Amino acid sequence: MFDIEEDRKKMEGVIARFKDEMKKVRTGRAHPDMLSGIKVEAYGQFMPLNQVANVTAADATLLVITPFDPTNIQSIAAAIRADQSLGLNPADDGRIIRVPIPSLTEERRKEIVKNASTKVEEAKVALRNVREDARKAVKIAVEMGEDVKKRAEKDIDELTKEFNDKIDAEFKAKSEEIMKL
Repeated sequence: MFDIEEDRKKMEGVIARFKDEMKKVRTGRAHPDMLSGIKVEAYGQFMPLNQVANVTAADATLLVITPFDPTNIQSIAAAIRADQSLGLNPADDGRIIRVPIPSLTEERRKEIVKNASTKVEEAKVALRNVREDARKAVKIAVEMGEDVKKRAEKDIDELTKEFNDKIDAEFKAKSEEIMKL
């Protein structure tokens, strides 16, 4: 009998990565995860923002960044400005950085949904890769009969559909959140 639990775990990993990517997508409300993809040049190397500063949401329209080392303020602000997909303009007072989150226009919301849809496609491609690896394993399994192989392929396809549906549901919820005024 073919065990698809290992493939299920791989697909759950794809879903977890997809959810992490969706957290980074801007929704019009300030959220510290918006900046989780920012890399800051500090101490001669690029480091994730959360390793050089504390990021908090002061309210729905403002993020406050408190660097662990005040000498990194300029490089943090520059890294945030450099990420054009966010469209943010940080301001610092020498101790902390304030990042006002402007309200989104409908055009900008549609652009954000479109960018998020590329992440959906990446996740679905990863699921298809897991499916293809599982199918190859079934095809080369010598000890399985043809009917067992067919059943295993059907189970793999059903599992892939289940996880594709989860991605679609997650994206639909995120799209509605982005488009909501």
